[in-house]
Amino acid sequence: FVTFLRGWISATVLLTPSYGATCFKQKFLKDGFPNGPEFQKRKPRWEQALPVALVSSLEAEGYNETTPRPSCPTLKEGEALSPLTHERSISPWRYRIDTDENRYPKKLAFAECLCRGCISTRTGQETAALSSVRLHQSLLVVKRKPCSTDGSNKTDGFQFRRENIRVPVGCTCIKKQK
Repeated sequence: FVTFLRGWISATVLLTPSYGATCFKQKFLKDGFPNGPEFQKRKPRWEQALPVALVSSLEAEGYNETTPRPSCPTLKEGEALSPLTHERSISPWRYRIDTDENRYPKKLAFAECLCRGCISTRTGQETAALSSVRLHQSLLVVKRKPCSTDGSNKTDGFQFRRENIRVPVGCTCIKKQK
């Protein structure tokens, strides 16, 4: 029965686009989110998405919320270039980990542009002739909202809904608007 219920919870979560009237008790959830087969089938697709896949490597490199944000770099002639695209770009960016306890996946890598302008390939300095802007990817996540399983004011469960969010995945240079 519990396996059936977990599968039903997962199917409800993945098939219902908005918060429903169903409030699921914590005991039927794993780490606060559904653990049934429908939810588990979706996990490998989430793990392939860049904003999800980058989190483990950022954490392995020692990233944390207190890591200082680097400034816009200056390129020096003859200097060896990084093999990392986000460091070689004329609109360089860094990643930060965005954590939301009421979202699955809880942790996502968000790109942040390091420069307002772009780096000139001639001078290696930042130029204001162009603007750095973030590029976004749409990602389907599951959001949870506390609720009461017995209709009282006591929150002892969660409702779930799917939501597409825009995740910044990189930066690029564009012409300034006039």
